[in-house]
Amino acid sequence: MRTILAKVAKPASVAALAIAAFAMAPVAGAAPAAPEAGATITAADINPAAGTFTTVPEGDLAIQGAGDGTPAGAVQWFKNKAGSTAYQGLCEKAVENAYGTTGVWASANAHWNGASPKHTTGTPPKGSFVYWNISQWGHVGIADGSGGIYASSIGGKIGHASSVNYFNNYRGWTPAAVPHR
Repeated sequence: MRTILAKVAKPASVAALAIAAFAMAPVAGAAPAAPEAGATITAADINPAAGTFTTVPEGDLAIQGAGDGTPAGAVQWFKNKAGSTAYQGLCEKAVENAYGTTGVWASANAHWNGASPKHTTGTPPKGSFVYWNISQWGHVGIADGSGGIYASSIGGKIGHASSVNYFNNYRGWTPAAVPHR
């Protein structure tokens, strides 16, 4: 009896896996899944006169996991992720992960509305959160301390821009801190 079950169970498992794989495979010619509503940054959101975006030189990369909760660790997290498209439409998740946390704020707008104190002038200190009023959810990045920012959606990926005005509709900044409510 045991031999019969072993011979029947294995083909049944393989068949079940094959059916599951077929069910999850994309249909040829089907439209790709729509991105999260309002999370896409378009060319209209970028101010080309505000400076340049750059890649991070290989020598500036350090082996580090999620941020260590410090402003320097948050900036380093973004440097380590430079070039990644994994956070497109997920800017709030990126800045939270840079500080070693996740799931605190639902969006960049919620973060801006809930964080304090808010500043609308001056150069944001290193690791500060910088915000823009673009898209339904807003946009957020991390200040480099020299007037520039690290963010998702810089040239279509995580990168660095030399000015907080890289994106249109700059809101301002809030101090560097591990995100919390």
